[in-house]
Amino acid sequence: MSTLKTTPRADGFHMPAEFEHHAGCWMTWPERPDVWRENARPAQRDFAAVAMAIARFEPVTVCASREQCETARANLPSKIRVVEMSSNDAWTRDYAPTFVVDDFNHVRGVDWTFNGYGGPEKGAYWPCDLDNQIAAKILELEKIDRYKCDMVLEGGSIHVDGQGTLITTEECLLNPNRNPNLSRVDIENNLKEYLGVEKIIWLKMGVHGDEDNSGHVDDLCCFVRPGVVVLTWTDDTDDPQYDRSRDAFERLSRSHDACGRQFKIYKLYQPEPIYFSANEVCGIIVTPNAVQRQSGQRLGASYVNFYIANGGVIVPGFGDPRDRDAVATLSSLFPDREVVQLQTHEILLGIGNIHCIVMQQPLGQIGLRDITEGIKNH
Repeated sequence: MSTLKTTPRADGFHMPAEFEHHAGCWMTWPERPDVWRENARPAQRDFAAVAMAIARFEPVTVCASREQCETARANLPSKIRVVEMSSNDAWTRDYAPTFVVDDFNHVRGVDWTFNGYGGPEKGAYWPCDLDNQIAAKILELEKIDRYKCDMVLEGGSIHVDGQGTLITTEECLLNPNRNPNLSRVDIENNLKEYLGVEKIIWLKMGVHGDEDNSGHVDDLCCFVRPGVVVLTWTDDTDDPQYDRSRDAFERLSRSHDACGRQFKIYKLYQPEPIYFSANEVCGIIVTPNAVQRQSGQRLGASYVNFYIANGGVIVPGFGDPRDRDAVATLSSLFPDREVVQLQTHEILLGIGNIHCIVMQQPLGQIGLRDITEGIKNH
């Protein structure tokens, strides 16, 4: 692995869409007791279920600390690779490399700066020094060349269509706790240079209850295919989410993608509001290094926080009547993929869900060996 002095755009690279072919995906094993209740044991069961569901469709690698490697290995089938790699927490989407490709199927990685969702004073947890090392470690392990960008950016704050369009939220990327010295134009220029996009769609705010992440777009809206998006929705005008989703719908309706297409928008209705219980809060160890949870705090439950695997879509479930509707909607939007729903309440308690804990690695000249071996194991 070498660190390049150029940018992906200058070298003809761009970030592919999640619905394009993967070599596999990356996850991190949870263990932090001031984020995950009961020493993360319930969360570990949910993470294992997600890993096994994805492994039906593509190879999965789980990173685990030295202290947790044996536990992770014991709870995962042999076809899932487990590697020792220390982290501060388990939000792989937000600190893993953003993989980029060129027209010749070469794969490289962008290593952004991660600041724990806002830094030592305003972030969700601190420190995040180990998380900041993971992108480089993954790229070195995979022998993939690296671009380093000093801009703070989490993978959950962006979605791309692979054809030049990116969607994000002002609530997150323009938050002064991320890049206070960068203007909106500076941020747009970095997105264009490091992701190879041409058109940026700015939505206003993310999902209500996602304050830890300052409103990541991956709870609110994502691409199904070029020109087609799915959007978190509610018809309840008294719900704080109503105005957020309505504003996003209006902005998308007025916009076109990089190819000039007007967006087709599908509404994915959210479940009934879900709140932290007193019992769940009591299971979390309180420290000054992580945001303290409160009984009655609303959680950002969203079906949009799904992961698109090679032959499947892994979607969260909440034990809500809307669960079945979400599966039906996504099955109609992804007719060539199997929609698998998992009950992921423990991941939700960490203020995230399925999409937040995985990062896809695109298929290219780097990664062909891994996907071949993965197919043999299925």
